[in-house]
Order: sequence, then C-alpha cells, then structure tokens
Amino acid sequence: MSDNTETRRVAVVIEDDADIRHLLDTVLTQAGFQVITAGNGLDGIQAVRNYEPLVTTLDVNMPGMDGFETARRIRDFSSTYLIMLTALGEEIDALQGLDAGADDYILKPFRPRELRARVEAMLRRPRALAADAPAAPAPVPAPAPVEAPFPAVFTAPVATVPPAAVPEPPAPAPVVTAPPAAAAPPAPAPVAEQDDDGWLEHNGLWVNPGTRVVQQDGVELDLTRSEFDLLAGLMRTTRRVRTKADLVLLLRGESYVTSHFVSDADKRAIEVHMANLRKKLGENPSEPRWIETVRGVGYRLTAADPT
Repeated sequence: MSDNTETRRVAVVIEDDADIRHLLDTVLTQAGFQVITAGNGLDGIQAVRNYEPLVTTLDVNMPGMDGFETARRIRDFSSTYLIMLTALGEEIDALQGLDAGADDYILKPFRPRELRARVEAMLRRPRALAADAPAAPAPVPAPAPVEAPFPAVFTAPVATVPPAAVPEPPAPAPVVTAPPAAAAPPAPAPVAEQDDDGWLEHNGLWVNPGTRVVQQDGVELDLTRSEFDLLAGLMRTTRRVRTKADLVLLLRGESYVTSHFVSDADKRAIEVHMANLRKKLGENPSEPRWIETVRGVGYRLTAADPT
C-alpha cells in the first residue's frame, strides 16, 4: 500500500504553455501539493511513472503526442486522478477525453478556485486499492474474518437457554443457531444483498465498496474509478432510479441536494462511462442483466434473477 503517496500529495502538470504551466504550479502548490511539471506528453508520462502523483493535470492540444493518447498511456499503469484542461469546447472532445480515462474535463480559460474545488471533490472519493482485494467471495460468506463489520450479530443469543433445558447435547450450542448463514443472500427480489464482509451482490455480480473490488462469476474486473463509483452507487440504491444529474454529483463527490450546475456534457459523460461499464460487464443493453436504462431519466439495477 502506498500510504506515503497519499500523505505527500504530489501533483504532475503536463502543459506545453509556459504561462499556464506556471499558473497551475502556483494553484496546486497553494493547495498543498508538491508539483512536478512537464512540457509534453512523453515527459509527462515519465513524470507520472517516477513520482506516482495523486493528481495529474493534462493539456489536450500539445505538440507531438496529444492529451488523449497521453491519458490512455497513463491509464495503462496509473490510477492518478486525471484532469484534462483544454480550449476544445465541443461535447465530442469532452467525451473523448473521458473515454481516454480522464476523471474530469475543464475548459480554458479556467478559474483557479474552480480547479481547486474540483480537485478537492475528487480527493473525497476513495482511490482504488490494488493489492488489498480479498479472495473471491463464496456464495455463502464465511463468518471467520476478523474484519467483519458487525461483530455484535454474533454475540450469543443462546446464553438465555438454561443448561437443564438441553438434556441431550451437553454443551455445544452458542453460535450454532442463526450464524451468518442466515445473512447469506436468500434472494429477496429487487435488492442487492450485502454480507457481513461488505460485499454487495446482484445477479452473480459482487461489489465491495471498502476494497473497491468487483467480481463477476468469480473473475475480478478492471474498472476505472468512475465506472466503479457508478456501479457501487447503483448497487446501494438497488431499484430506485438514479438520474444522470444525480450520478454526475456522485462522481464529483457532491451532495445530491446541492444546487451545483450539471451541464448536458456532464450528463453525456455519464452515458459514456455507463457504456464502458456495460462493455466490461458484457452487458446487452437491450436485455440487461444488471443495469437498466430508464429512458429520459437515468439508470437503476435490474430485478433479481428468480432462483
């Protein structure tokens, strides 16, 4: 685990314009980051590899390798929070940037305070953990792990039975009745089940928000941060519809009840993330197994498979 990376707050700035590079350096330094700058995509990729930054800002229009290709190469080895900064205001450009792996897309000229606010909003979202994934969850979760979040469930309710009331079996019974097997997914209809180790399950898809691990039929999936957050958000709210605006705020780490502006491009970005997520799940949108589109509104989980 790279706790030292989290605490030292390194940021990499990849920008070919010297004035903007200096401005970004100043803004991020004031936000408490140690800033490393690079003037082109290749140097920026090397800087991300060498310094393992928490946040990376990336210009799109650069000589040589552009920002889209730079983002794709960074995503091959790094989970840094990636913010694209560009003068390209067309919706297709924003979607292309998000599809390349960016977490956020900000138009130039940008406001320094807005950049800082967006960075801090991203930092409130947990980073993906690479090495802490537990073993594949069994269909009936085992009670043994010490990390079980609800130990009170296992305190002995059998203590009230007097010994005389159990003539046959001598003393075997604390923890035999109503163990976690009762907490195993009994297939109640439209709700994603949660076990005592924090796993959410729906139609054979397992999600652990604590370790940020997703497993489908025993195989671990490699999702981006945004894809994971969208999936976990839907798993938590089950059959309740999440609007696109709601999901935009979820990815920003902002409250649903705030009055933050959500643009059409932001909503289209949710569609792109959702399309990529479905592709990784092998989901057929016309016959979905996990995620339903509610036309004109947003998304929700499908009903549970009958068993």
